[in-house]
Amino acid sequence: MAIDGVTFRTATSADVPAMAQCRLTDPAGGRVDSRMASYFDGQHHPQHALPPRTGFLALAGDHVIAYIAGHRTTRNNCEGELQYLFVASAYRRRKVGTALVRLLAEWFGEQRVQKVCVGIAADSPPEAKPFVTRLGAMPLKTHWYAWQDMREVLSRR
Repeated sequence: MAIDGVTFRTATSADVPAMAQCRLTDPAGGRVDSRMASYFDGQHHPQHALPPRTGFLALAGDHVIAYIAGHRTTRNNCEGELQYLFVASAYRRRKVGTALVRLLAEWFGEQRVQKVCVGIAADSPPEAKPFVTRLGAMPLKTHWYAWQDMREVLSRR
């Protein structure tokens, strides 16, 4: 997916400070998870997480404007989990988040992962649930949604 002025690349732990700066652009966003660098380095393991894991950045010029990360898992009887997703408020509703989810869906497809879950915390932005459901995720249980086959995201407009 091409978005004017936005480029995408794989994220690493070295990108976490820029991801933290991105998150601070949204007063409601709060601070980045202090374990994020350890997550990317494979030293922090969310509940039931399995290797491997990956992440992607969206950039406007040299500035991180959004990010996503995910890993394999056995949590909630899923095979994959979307761990982090944030889009700076100025770039929401411009398909940046959708492009990041598609990149993660492609990666999960390469890993032969179909069922992918995502937790939507009570303090998540109000647009979080509509966003994942628009991309095909269905309610799984309280605060959790899942794609039965995340590859379907790739065919959605």
